[in-house]
Amino acid sequence: MALAVMCSGGDAPGMNPAIKKFVDYAQKKDQVPYLIYDGLEGLIDNKIKKATHHEVAGIVHIGGTIIRSSRSKRFFEYEYRLQAFNNLNLHDIQGVVVLGGDGSFRAMQRFSSEFDINFVGIPSTIDNDIYGTEYCLGVDTALNVIRDALDKIRDTAASFNRAFLIEVMGRDCGYLAVVSAMISGAEICIIPEVEFKRDEVEKKLTQEIKDGRNYILAIISEGAKKTSEIHEWIQDKLGLETRVSILGHIQRGGNPSVYDRMMAFDFTIQAVDYLLSHNDSNKVVVFNKGEFSFMEIEDVVSNKYELPEHLLNAINYLD
Repeated sequence: MALAVMCSGGDAPGMNPAIKKFVDYAQKKDQVPYLIYDGLEGLIDNKIKKATHHEVAGIVHIGGTIIRSSRSKRFFEYEYRLQAFNNLNLHDIQGVVVLGGDGSFRAMQRFSSEFDINFVGIPSTIDNDIYGTEYCLGVDTALNVIRDALDKIRDTAASFNRAFLIEVMGRDCGYLAVVSAMISGAEICIIPEVEFKRDEVEKKLTQEIKDGRNYILAIISEGAKKTSEIHEWIQDKLGLETRVSILGHIQRGGNPSVYDRMMAFDFTIQAVDYLLSHNDSNKVVVFNKGEFSFMEIEDVVSNKYELPEHLLNAINYLD
């Protein structure tokens, strides 16, 4: 059987280890591995190449994805989906492993509803916002990048009697912000899922500043869209000189952590084994309570991920 792997949407640390494991494991199972370059755009344009050990040697430690990724408007037009399907048939590819997030899985759901294809999705997004799985590939590395930045920012905040506002990624999900606030000792955390109790926080911090507090660390999720507003509030109401740091895309890069490399290994083996044992895959590998399982693509894309209750409650316990 010929199998292919592709990346779609935003890149995530751990994609390269997954790509290498895909090629190595497919060959071990006597299958023919293919690489689809440039995501959905490459699928349309037939950027599909048979893989050997040479293409994936020495990539486990590299961030991003060597086969690149894309977002594709063309893929939402039927003629281009048909073209993509014909390209798979041209190479006799009977199964596809898709490394991506919510948008990627929605695209594959539509694709598989129209054409006879088998695919298994591996949740790969630093946002950790895929329904049905506790963990997505790339999250641990992103959190370590954020942790490193926050530790350094706190050093300079304390040295200059300043407040620092750090905006982290996550789209409409506050996972990165909450966990980052917990592990950095931040005083403020603002996410889309929870109303910010400004009056309560202002009263508490005003008293602490009177008692000698000389700096504040605030973490804001980009999805909350409150960075400018909170910046003005801290300066005007709390009276601390305030700096804003938007971490941006450094959170998506960097060498994959040990955990992400291990998860890439396990996610990929699960995906390949499922493709080899089922003719009607169209599933997503999910990880919950230490175990892997599979969910129907329809269930994944038709439901919204919600932060666990213990993380929502954690905001109330920030110092």
